[in-house]
Amino acid sequence: MIKVLKLQKAVYAILLGIVALIAAQVMSSHKIAGSGIVLGASGLLLILGACLFLYPILFAKKTDKDGKSVELKPVSAEPLESEEVQ
Repeated sequence: MIKVLKLQKAVYAILLGIVALIAAQVMSSHKIAGSGIVLGASGLLLILGACLFLYPILFAKKTDKDGKSVELKPVSAEPLESEEVQ
């Protein structure tokens, strides 16, 4: 599902944020200068990843005119497995 909805960038941002958080904690425990900057970068990456995960929800296409039914339609050329069955 992550690949279909084009969420790889969000996953990479979250993973980089976690790695930066771990690096900031290690730097802080060894009293290395600059741990605050790395911690800030970690927070920025985590927030960016969270916003990228919300992108498909915010820009979903409405399937009916009333707006009651919303469909997350991926922008892929290949049909999904559920579409092949129907």
